[in-house]
Amino acid sequence: MNVLDRIVDDTREELERRRREVPQAELERQLARRGQDRPFSEAMALPGLSVIAEHKRRSPSAGDLRPDSSVAEIVGAYERGGATALSVLTEPLHFGGSLDDLREARAASGLPILRKDFVVDPYQLYESAVAGADAILLIVAALDRDPLERLHSEARALDLDVLVEVHDERELESALEVEADLIAINNRDLSDFSVDVQRTFELLSDVPAGKSVISESGFSSREQLDELERVGVDGVLVGESLMRADDVEAACRELVGRPL
Repeated sequence: MNVLDRIVDDTREELERRRREVPQAELERQLARRGQDRPFSEAMALPGLSVIAEHKRRSPSAGDLRPDSSVAEIVGAYERGGATALSVLTEPLHFGGSLDDLREARAASGLPILRKDFVVDPYQLYESAVAGADAILLIVAALDRDPLERLHSEARALDLDVLVEVHDERELESALEVEADLIAINNRDLSDFSVDVQRTFELLSDVPAGKSVISESGFSSREQLDELERVGVDGVLVGESLMRADDVEAACRELVGRPL
């Protein structure tokens, strides 16, 4: 069993616990109190390269990053530093996140928020909407074709934007078959967590015009982001290098290219 398979299995077990505590019917009732959405897709369509700054406490590959950090402090620094949108990693067992992190980010920032997690069940879509997410991530490697299509459709029906993550040509084909408008190319291999930033450049030419492309993993300098922008990538998701920075706001400004 590779890393992704283990995380997905753990996610399904944890999901059943949460479902027992808060039934889906209760989440559906809470949707009536949902705040105004902040379209994530529109943020990715802005001129230039959009920077999605991620709050992540730890990862299987990097260990602890900022396990006891204040979400409000971090996302506030991201917003002041010029980030276009936020990503909040909510997976609890392997990444140390939670839906409380998402709620805190929503209260502390006006930026659109992506819930980054291993979404395998419609219940998680309702969780995401109620907790304040504007978009969710669907990982093609974690889903068969029918669940991918169903989750994509149900998320859009809940007014959630959907970032569909791919790692190779076959997965990209699956994303295009479900008519995904937001394509994430993850340079990290989720079977062993190795990173190859060339994956973005290799797959980019296979993405049809009219799709927004976001590159994930392996970026830490403005020079790298300039190259992504030059070849037509619309956005980049950066987490570990920002979370490790001594001055998070300054690090974000440097990546965005926003001088003091």
